[in-house]
Formats: sequence, C-alpha cells, structure tokens
Amino acid sequence: MPFEFVLTEVEGPIGIVRINRPAVLNALNPRTVQEIGEALAAFDQDESIRCLILTGNDRAFAAGADIGQMAEAGAIDILRDDDAARWARLRSLRKPLIAAVSGYALGGGCELALMCDIIVAAESAQFGQPEVKIGIIPGAGGTQRWARAAGKARAMEAVLIGEPVLR
Repeated sequence: MPFEFVLTEVEGPIGIVRINRPAVLNALNPRTVQEIGEALAAFDQDESIRCLILTGNDRAFAAGADIGQMAEAGAIDILRDDDAARWARLRSLRKPLIAAVSGYALGGGCELALMCDIIVAAESAQFGQPEVKIGIIPGAGGTQRWARAAGKARAMEAVLIGEPVLR
C-alpha cells in the first residue's frame, strides 16, 4: 500500500499504520487523515489481520491540524471539504484499534487517539486540546470522547483549559 503520509507494515496478525510527517510533527491535513483511513480500512478487510495499531514517531503521535495548510484554504475550499466522512471511516472499523502514543497528541491528534479502542501511552505522551485557547472547539468529537474515556472532570479540564494532560 503506497501512501505519501503514512507507512504500513504487518507483524504477524497485527496491521500497523504509522503517521509519517515528521517535519510538521505529524500534523493532520485532509490527505493524511484520508490515507490513515484507507490504510486502516485495508487492514480491517484483511482476514489475516486481527488487530490494528496506529502510531506516529517518538516526538509526536500527531500534533493537531496542519495549520499551515489550513491558512492557505479559502472559505469555499473549507465548505466543500468533507472532513466528517474521513473521520467517520475511522469509526467504522471492526477490528480492535490501538493508539500507540509517544510525544504530542494534541488537537485532532488527541481526538484521533481518543477514537481508538485502547491507548497505550509512553512516558513522553502529552494529550490536549490547545485549540480552545484561541476559541476553537475540538472539531472531531473531542468533547464527547474525552468524557467517555476519562470522565467528566478530566474532560472539562482538557476542553476548557487547553493545557496538555500528561500521561
């Protein structure tokens, strides 16, 4: 499976998808989220694969949205973009999905990790929704996922204060 922004590998019955945009701390742009979905969906359909792992690198699982690319998009581009469909594809997987998180999992990267069935976090892992500091609500379900994963108090801290929550 050749992709531009993700690497894939198989270890026995495990399909591994690695976000591979190290120059921008694995920032998520529409193409990256699309490729993550395609790679995971292909593994989900493979009878020999029983479990999926989504990871990044030591510095970042995914440090949020690709702000540079967002700044270049016009209002019409944003309206035409079907971002919800890309995220919905990730929620439709049948096999267990594990997020292996090192470093930053911020904004959309945090929401991506929270979307997984299990999160395995390294000592360096930092989760958070820093976009709330500039008046933007977590856009991929983070408000609901935080509450389900960590309880109301931790969710309120993450989505109202915007400070990183350390492992």
